[in-house]
Amino acid sequence: MKSPAAARNRQPILDVLSAILPERASILEVASGSGEHGVHCAASRQGWQWQPSDPNPAARDSISAWREHAGLDNLLEPLPLDVGGIWPAGPFDAVVAINLVHISPWEVTRALVARAGERLRSGGVLYLYGPYRRDGRHTSASNAAFDADLKARDPRWGVRDLESVVAEALPHGFMLEQTVQMPANNLSVVLRLHG
Repeated sequence: MKSPAAARNRQPILDVLSAILPERASILEVASGSGEHGVHCAASRQGWQWQPSDPNPAARDSISAWREHAGLDNLLEPLPLDVGGIWPAGPFDAVVAINLVHISPWEVTRALVARAGERLRSGGVLYLYGPYRRDGRHTSASNAAFDADLKARDPRWGVRDLESVVAEALPHGFMLEQTVQMPANNLSVVLRLHG
């Protein structure tokens, strides 16, 4: 399985992660999809141990195929993790969720921030990538059209307000550290666990 979006955004995502994570880090990626981000990041950062996961068997097959093709010791076999289910114990230095928040019901975001708060080391990072509304407004016409398309596919999906996501994360110990403008009107959202 190949994703054109992953080919376009994997290097910018790696650049942000490289700036915020230590040279040696344990990373859990949720909703890994095709697995291309994990391969790219693990190949570029040998000190990172990358744990992909996805509840979809077809996605896990793709991840396993990419993993076998790449032959990377620091890229682990994918887990059948559902964000709302039982997570591996950790602790992790980072939890990475690329294109998940808008393509899932709001309850998934709630579960994501709660479980990440339990599984990250103090000072760890919850990294989110995707389109967001700012101050109640879309940041581009293309994001507004994408939002309408998502809601047509499933009314529980949609481009979220960044402020709502941050507010949901605050009670779990997270603070918004930074947002970084990314390709195709997306954002990297870096939430740091304190305490």
